[in-house]
Amino acid sequence: IANGFLVDAIIEAKKHDKYLLMIDEINRADLGKVLGESIALFEYKEVKDGNSRKITLPYKHLDLSELELPPNLYLLGTMNSADRSIAILDLAVRRRFAFVDIWPQKTVVDEQKISLASEAFSKLLEIFIQYASEDNLVLLPGHSYFLAENKNALIHRFQYELIPLLQEYIRDGRIAALDSQIQGYIDWLEIKNSE
Repeated sequence: IANGFLVDAIIEAKKHDKYLLMIDEINRADLGKVLGESIALFEYKEVKDGNSRKITLPYKHLDLSELELPPNLYLLGTMNSADRSIAILDLAVRRRFAFVDIWPQKTVVDEQKISLASEAFSKLLEIFIQYASEDNLVLLPGHSYFLAENKNALIHRFQYELIPLLQEYIRDGRIAALDSQIQGYIDWLEIKNSE
């Protein structure tokens, strides 16, 4: 039997003032199954007040006999809301976490001083703001698609990452209300890529 990340984090948190367990793309796993009975531990008010629930482990463990979340352990999970797998977060899991939307940042794109990146990001942002439904806004590609070392690398990124993503959106019918605008944007990008 080997420790999982949560058990390791609990053990490490006892050695530090504050300890962070970060789970990237938390929505790619079925957290109800991954966390099992330990999901009951994630009651913020109880943990904060020092009244954490305890779970007796079903196996002999060298470091712990009971599982309890210390108040100095923080769990940060990231997820891409455009990813279809977000639906697998069940209500028991959702209610135990706070959710914060972090939208793509134009200033990050502008800071690299590649005018094509700024122009392309602004155009795509404008299309989504003007034509996308509230449900489709989460499909706005993030600013990372517009970051590159130079213009040639940016064009490569558009050609092999951004354009295929947008074409997939159109093929899958995910952005039906703005298909023609996105196709026009793709055409514009392809012209810019060939200049």
